[in-house]
Amino acid sequence: MWQPDGWGARARIGILMPHFDIGPEAEFQAMAPDGVTIHSTRVPLGVTMPAGAMDPGIALAPVRAFAEPPLIDDAAELLAAAPLHGIVYGFASSSYLLGAAGDRALKARLEKRTGAIPVVIPGIAALLALRALGVRRLALVDPPWFSAELNQMGAKYFRSQQIEVVHASSAALPKGQLDIHPGQLYGWARANVPAAAEAVFINGNGFRAVGTIQALEEDLARPVLTANQVSFWNALRYAGVHAPVMHYGRIFAEPLPAG
Repeated sequence: MWQPDGWGARARIGILMPHFDIGPEAEFQAMAPDGVTIHSTRVPLGVTMPAGAMDPGIALAPVRAFAEPPLIDDAAELLAAAPLHGIVYGFASSSYLLGAAGDRALKARLEKRTGAIPVVIPGIAALLALRALGVRRLALVDPPWFSAELNQMGAKYFRSQQIEVVHASSAALPKGQLDIHPGQLYGWARANVPAAAEAVFINGNGFRAVGTIQALEEDLARPVLTANQVSFWNALRYAGVHAPVMHYGRIFAEPLPAG
C-alpha cells in the first residue's frame, strides 16, 4: 500500500564534509543497505581553485585548519540536531597531520558537540578495520593530489600504531576528482600493490574508490579497504546495523573490535 519514502527505518548516518566534495555522499549511498539514509552538511575548505576545481597539490595548512574550531565544531552541532545514529568526519587527510592521538582528541572534541551521537574519524576507522581483519602488513594508496610529504605522513600514521607499511605512494592517476574512473584505479593497484602486503588501504574520502573493491579483492586475494568504506562500516556498527553490504569488501562481515 505505502511506497518507499526514504525516511530510513534502520539508521540515519550523517557526514561532515568539505564544501565542494561529492565523494562521501555518493559512495555511502551506493553502499547503504535498505533502510539506511545519508545526511550531510558542508564545511568550507580552502583548497579549491576557480570553478570548484581541486587544487592539484593539496596544501597542508588548510588540511590542518579543517579539523580546528570553530567551523567543524559548529557544523557537527548543527548536524547533530537531526535524529542521526552516527556522524562521519568525512575528511581523511586530517588524520595524517593529527596522528592517532590527535584523531582521538578530535573525536572526543566533536562528540562534546554531538551529544549522544558517536563520531567516526576515518583514520581511527581504518585502524579498527585492520584490527578486525588481523592485518599487520599494509599497502597504503593515497589520492593523486596528495603530495609525497603527505603520503609519508600517512605511512608514519600507521607505523605509529604497529602496522608495517610495505608500500606507500599516491596513485599516478588524473588529479581531477571527476576525471578518475574505477577501472584506472583498479589497473594501477593491480600493477603496484606488492605481494608482501596483507591488505590495501586506499585513503581519501574524495577519491573515487569503492567501485574497485570487489574486483581488487578477488584478483589480489586480500582485503581492500577505502576511507569511505571503513568509515561507513564503523558508522553502521555504531548504529547497530548488521545488514549485509554486498560487493564492497569483506570488512562488512566483521564486527567492531572490542576496546
